[in-house]
Amino acid sequence: MVQSPDEAHYRLLAHRILAGKVVPFLGAGVNLCGRPDSVPFTLGRFLPSGGELAEYLAEMNGYPDKDTTNLLRVSQYVDVMLGPGPLYQELHEVFDADYPPTPVHRMLARLPAMIRDSNKRYFPLIITTNYDDALERAFAEAGEEYDLVTYIAQDPNGGLFRHSSPDGEARVISVPNKYDELRFDQRPVIAKIHGAVGRSAEDNDSYVITENHYIDYLSHTEISQLIPVTVATRMCKSHLLFLGYSLKDWNLRVILNRLRDAGLGWKSWAVQPHPDQIEEKSWSRRDVDLLDARLETYIAGLTAALLEASTEASAVAQPVS
Repeated sequence: MVQSPDEAHYRLLAHRILAGKVVPFLGAGVNLCGRPDSVPFTLGRFLPSGGELAEYLAEMNGYPDKDTTNLLRVSQYVDVMLGPGPLYQELHEVFDADYPPTPVHRMLARLPAMIRDSNKRYFPLIITTNYDDALERAFAEAGEEYDLVTYIAQDPNGGLFRHSSPDGEARVISVPNKYDELRFDQRPVIAKIHGAVGRSAEDNDSYVITENHYIDYLSHTEISQLIPVTVATRMCKSHLLFLGYSLKDWNLRVILNRLRDAGLGWKSWAVQPHPDQIEEKSWSRRDVDLLDARLETYIAGLTAALLEASTEASAVAQPVS
């Protein structure tokens, strides 16, 4: 059943987030949060949604079909007709810019401070399938350190993840199910599971974006073969909060099936304005409650609840004089 989020929901979720029991899962729709509906994607100014990115690539490369909003199909066309080099180059041109963080990014960047104020133990794991670095920039603006885990889509380390620590050291995670260098009791972890733009070096660009990319990416049978063990454990033993997603994207459905097969049995939530009946039933089958709200409204309500819960926890933690 679709519900509108109320104060009880915000309070419940705020306490679970501060306790380290919720993993935000960000999709391309997050990029639209805070942007007026009448304002289109603008290169270098506003980040694109998945459909807007598809339309941009279609226009730039003479895509012949009518459906220009299917990102997987459009990017597959560019890759097949022109090669992966031109596709990567155009994606780099889109994402190599200082796009302003959205309200979602800024709320997440405030979490570490609220967790410290609450005297809690675990910092958040944030999963994103977006290629831009707006989330990282929001953390930098807030003065917060984080560990970055990024999927490598190309050889020679294609299929593995790279861990970049706050001191600038980067290492390829060659054995994911034994890698334990990510400690949530020390700082947050941002996991970019579909790759990312390489702002400092174009050769570090990595994108899971074409149909063939997703087939290769999702062909693994165990979630532990995809991501570091501590990240996989945190995902499977937490509530998930899906922001900026639609289950019309088949690749997300497959990811959810992988999580379910790995033992995910925690109630989760997805925020989506005016969902249709198919969306409602699809999320419900995966034990995900669908919340009817615009992201701007939802983030404002959740931020207020987080600040209140953090203040309450801080007061309780203070010694009585």
